[in-house]
Amino acid sequence: MERERPAPVGDESSALAAFLDYQRASIVMKANALDHGQMNQRLEPSTLTLAGILKHLTLVEDHWFDYQFRGNDQRQPWADAPWDDDRDWEFTTAPDHEPPELIDMYEAACQRSRATCDGVDLDTLSVRPSRSGDHWDLRWIFLHMIEETARHAGHADLIRESIDGATGA
Repeated sequence: MERERPAPVGDESSALAAFLDYQRASIVMKANALDHGQMNQRLEPSTLTLAGILKHLTLVEDHWFDYQFRGNDQRQPWADAPWDDDRDWEFTTAPDHEPPELIDMYEAACQRSRATCDGVDLDTLSVRPSRSGDHWDLRWIFLHMIEETARHAGHADLIRESIDGATGA
């Protein structure tokens, strides 16, 4: 995933997509070239790992764009995950995957999300409602995903620096 700075001028849809793609690429950049042990290294006292962040963000992409917005059934592995037994299942099972698999899973989810949003008006409402019965417009989902991905990109920065000293871009 190529990391490109968003253009300083543009329409709202393009700007939202560009800012989200920048954060997505930041996540992949922080995970690139690490081995299995490094991807599962923690920065104490947190239990977060780069592997866990990648799998979590894969879930979040599929949840918001495919499940909530489009109304599709949950895809695997999310549909069969034992959420009642382990609310953090995506984090606790991340070590079961090799780094390239996690990156591929994440990039595939991002590509599905891009395809879902391609040419869709930002005022379009989600098919599935919230617990309170409200529907989200695509604009809200984009903003939420930028927030979520950027938050975890910050975590990834700290974890990566603790692994090998890599900082910044």
